[in-house]
Amino acid sequence: MKLLTKLRSFYEQSKRVWFITRKPTPQEFRIVALVSAAGIAIIGLLGFALYSIWQIFGFFR
Repeated sequence: MKLLTKLRSFYEQSKRVWFITRKPTPQEFRIVALVSAAGIAIIGLLGFALYSIWQIFGFFR
């Protein structure tokens, strides 16, 4: 019975969120895509830099 109550509550909250969402404008989508791409690039470059430093100084040997 408790599981059924939790599922019903989750359904009601999900339904509320679904009704207030909207499709992003092309400009909003472009901004989100650019920010996401920049974040991925920064994390990738940071990882590459750290890996290169560890290879140069031999931390994993």
